[in-house]
Amino acid sequence: MTEIVDLEAGTVFVGGGGANHAEPQQLLLKYANRHGLIAGATGTGKTVTLQTLAESFSRAGVPVFLADVKGDLAGIAKPGRAEGKLHESFQKRAEQIGVELDYQEFPVTFWDIWGKRGHPVRTTPAEMGPLLLSRLMGLTDAQEGVMNIAFRVADEEGLALLDMKDLQAMLVWVGQNAKELSLKYGNVSTASVGAIQRALMVLQNEGGDLLFGEPALELADLMRPDASGKGMINILSAERLMNAPRLYATFLLWLMSELFEQLPEVGDPDKPRIAFFFDEAHLLFDDAPPALIDKIEQVARLIRSKGVSLWFISQNPADLPESVLGQLGNRVQHALRAFTAKDQKALRLAAQNYRPNPEFDTAEAIQSVGTGEAVTSFLEAKGVPGIVQRTLIRPPLSQLGPIEDAERAAINTQSPMALKYGKSLDRESAAELLAKRAEAAAVDSAGAGATAGAGRSDDDDLWQMGREHNRGRRYNPGLQIPDKPRPRASSGSRSNSDSIAVTFGKSLARQLGTKTGQALVRGVLGSLFRGK
Repeated sequence: MTEIVDLEAGTVFVGGGGANHAEPQQLLLKYANRHGLIAGATGTGKTVTLQTLAESFSRAGVPVFLADVKGDLAGIAKPGRAEGKLHESFQKRAEQIGVELDYQEFPVTFWDIWGKRGHPVRTTPAEMGPLLLSRLMGLTDAQEGVMNIAFRVADEEGLALLDMKDLQAMLVWVGQNAKELSLKYGNVSTASVGAIQRALMVLQNEGGDLLFGEPALELADLMRPDASGKGMINILSAERLMNAPRLYATFLLWLMSELFEQLPEVGDPDKPRIAFFFDEAHLLFDDAPPALIDKIEQVARLIRSKGVSLWFISQNPADLPESVLGQLGNRVQHALRAFTAKDQKALRLAAQNYRPNPEFDTAEAIQSVGTGEAVTSFLEAKGVPGIVQRTLIRPPLSQLGPIEDAERAAINTQSPMALKYGKSLDRESAAELLAKRAEAAAVDSAGAGATAGAGRSDDDDLWQMGREHNRGRRYNPGLQIPDKPRPRASSGSRSNSDSIAVTFGKSLARQLGTKTGQALVRGVLGSLFRGK
């Protein structure tokens, strides 16, 4: 019998190829970071292929992140059943391709932006950055410019944007001080600020504000093995998320950019550090500006040196830009239907992306493969594309389909991530700190006639902490925030930035009042999507 995963040879068995499906079709783990494509019409077996690949990566000790857009991938957490018609079909297929059906479960962690069907997934506006936020809300170029100005001022003043309220408060101040900001940063239209606020309100109504907050997701928690050495399979519950496709696409882009930024260079490892599956990949590119598509192509090209394996799943290869499609060296093409002239053209283009096999016509094979069968091509030695083969895909070893809600809840409760991410943190952030200082300054001004400045000094620990977090450092719970107002500058030495801070603090005091319990944390996504 063929080994599903052979770590000594560095291979993953995908299925049986050739005329009688007896020739092993294998993915070389060394070249898995050259990325991959799983394509095919609805009902042709893409989900099963995704599940078998996720299982194989996990058996090889590679963590996996995937989105469950139909709710039927949770069965990976349970072993398959050796009974029923499905088992009989799988058993027949296994015998045909020469593999043993050793049913087993796999380690799974469930995640959910809404925190209902998995552990909450959070980030901060600062970590997501202005470009991705602008895409998330569908902003125009002018509105995106205002968003960048808001982030720029927050960076310069060491102010924390931890959640939606911080961002809204920042925009309130930007609108109130549009004239002054326009002189320094360029035109700031109050109409643009209002449009951004309305977009934020729509995002809140969709539940997207739950994405922003603390504790923010740490990549290390996605890249864990279990006690037996299997890679953790992280499943993002995306059934509800698919109703907000822009939020879904933006979240996946953010996660990819975090991997790109945070992981060190490893060259060409013997196996990937993590395998990342983009289901419904066309959503990443729908209505995306050319600059963003260029960045995605850049990431796909460069992130392989970080040891990340990206897999794009879509109904048709034509759903992906040519520049991205060219980066996908490993391909599994399920059946494509060609009833119209447009479909036939797409079929011919898909066939041209494979190294020809003299034994059959690739375009005809793509049309005629049955359910569970695919046309495949995997990179061989030295990264050379393999000859295209008709391949019968290996059956999954875990349960095919969803699990009961009670079973999912039990897995969530037993996960160590429940304690870490179960409760949101509401720490004191820049908005509340500036509101406090504004109140203190107003009291001092009324009592002594002193200038209500907010100047910063080199020994101001609180401001310095904010500046450090602006450079991408996360909050350290062991670091105590000093409970004192920022030292004030004399009226003769107050700078333009000082006056901005004073005005900002007073505006926030009026808008927000006081609140305690949040931490000063500020990360900047910038290096990928804003450029260096």
